Amino acid sequence: MASPSFSTANARLPVALIAGPTASGKSALAVALAKSLGNGTPGHAMVVNADASQVYADLAILSARPTDDEMDGVPHRLFGHVDGSQAHNAARWAGEARGAIAEAHAAGRVPILVGGTGLYLRTLLHGIAPVPEIDPQVRDAVRAFPVAEAHAALAVADPAAAERLNPADTTRVARALEVVRATGRTLADWQQAREGGIADTIALAPLILLPPRDWLRARCDARLVQMFEGGAIEEVEALLARELDPDLPAMRAIGVPQIAAHLRGEISRADALEAAQAATRQYAKRQYTWFRHQPPADWPRHEESLNIDSIDQLAIILRDRLLTG
Repeated sequence: MASPSFSTANARLPVALIAGPTASGKSALAVALAKSLGNGTPGHAMVVNADASQVYADLAILSARPTDDEMDGVPHRLFGHVDGSQAHNAARWAGEARGAIAEAHAAGRVPILVGGTGLYLRTLLHGIAPVPEIDPQVRDAVRAFPVAEAHAALAVADPAAAERLNPADTTRVARALEVVRATGRTLADWQQAREGGIADTIALAPLILLPPRDWLRARCDARLVQMFEGGAIEEVEALLARELDPDLPAMRAIGVPQIAAHLRGEISRADALEAAQAATRQYAKRQYTWFRHQPPADWPRHEESLNIDSIDQLAIILRDRLLTG
C-alpha cells in the first residue's frame, strides 16, 4: 500500500477531525475523505469513532453506527467495542483513541476522528485534569446537601467557582465542592494541570458541520423512523433481557428508555417514536450549541446541508489541508 505524502519522521503527523451534531453527515464525509486520500481506494486512512454511544456493542442501530456497507472498506476503530454492561468514559476513550491514532500513523494512514461528543474530543486534544478519586464519605456528604446549601458552601470554599456556576446546577456545584473539600485544591486549579492531551503533537485539520437546523431536525426525525423500522425495538428488547443496571450509559442512551417504556406497555409504539425523536432533537440542539461556541474560532464551520456533491467537495478540501499542512 502506498502511503499518503507524509513521513513518520515529521514532527507533527496529520489528524483529521470531523465533528458536529448527530445526523449532520459526519460518517459519510469521513469515508469520502478516506477515499479521497487514497485516490478512490480505502486503505490510506482510518476512521476513529468519537461518539459516546457508538462505542457500545449493544447499540448498533440506535447509535447510528456505520454499517459495513457504509464503511465501504475503510478501516474503522472504536466502534461497538465496549459491552453495554460497562460504563465507558472520556478518559478511557482518549487512551484508546491515542492508540488508534498511533496505529494509523505507524501504518502510513491518516486518522480521521469522527463524532459528536465534545467532552471526548476535548479530553483527547487537551488532556484531563488529574483529580484524584474523591473520598466516598466526602462525596456522600456533599451530595446530601440541597443545592442551595451546597452553593453557599462553595461560595466559602471556592468563591470563583460559585460565581461562575449556576446556583441551581446541582451536578456541577456538587462536583466543585467535593473536589475542593477532598483535595484542598479547587477544580479550576486541577484543570490548569491537564495532562495527556495531543493537540500540541499533531497537525490537526478540523471541520465542524453545522447544517441548517430545520434540515438537521428533519434528518433526526427521519432517521428515528428508519431505526424503529430497522430493528431498534428488537435491539432494546435484547438489551433489557440482560437486566443491566438502569443507570449504565447504554441503558440511558437516546431511544432506549422510550422503547423500554413501550415494551413495558406504558406507551404506544407511536408515542415511543415521538418521544425518541424529541429527545434526539434536544440532544442535537445541545451539540449544535456546543460545537458553535466551544471549539476555537479558527476551526472551519460548514453551515450548509450536505449532499453527495458537497460531501465530495468537502472531502477534497480536507484532503488538501491534510497533505499540505
